[in-house]
Amino acid sequence: MRTAIALFGKPGVGKSTFADLLKQEASTAGHRLRVVKIADPLYKLQQKVYEAAGVPVPAAGAQDGQLLNALGSHLRRINPACLTDSFAARVAAVHTASPDAVVVCDDMRAPDAAALLGMGFRLVEIKAPEEARRARKAQRGDLSPGDDQHVTEQPVAAEPWRRIDNSGGLKALRRQAARLIAEVRS
Repeated sequence: MRTAIALFGKPGVGKSTFADLLKQEASTAGHRLRVVKIADPLYKLQQKVYEAAGVPVPAAGAQDGQLLNALGSHLRRINPACLTDSFAARVAAVHTASPDAVVVCDDMRAPDAAALLGMGFRLVEIKAPEEARRARKAQRGDLSPGDDQHVTEQPVAAEPWRRIDNSGGLKALRRQAARLIAEVRS
């Protein structure tokens, strides 16, 4: 049975943290889980831009939010499906290599929702209090902050399959991850 979950929410709500917890809980329960990022091509382009600029390449996972916003906008302008097509190919490769793996996308944005729903992903919204979200975003150490008003940060119009409340601590978030893994694997 193929299980695919796409996490969405504003920057700083804890999508990547929740994906890490899902991976840990899946492993504990004896299941495989692979995180596949829609923005992977953007991170590769970010590295190339920094190389071309003659400055040190950011560490893996480091985000130049302004650059990523711009790159994503231009790629989507040229080909609106370029990121989701690339993502679909990577998801298919995971399913081929590990048909029983749970696939988690931890960076879905509003423009991607229809494509991911079409691929069979269940949408999971992560929410956090605004003050906590802003503080978490500020502590991430991004090279530059992305624009919270950017088109990719607009609300997702689709109704989520589940909602995760990240207003408590890590233990509370871990319990929600364990429940979600148990639910998708039952």
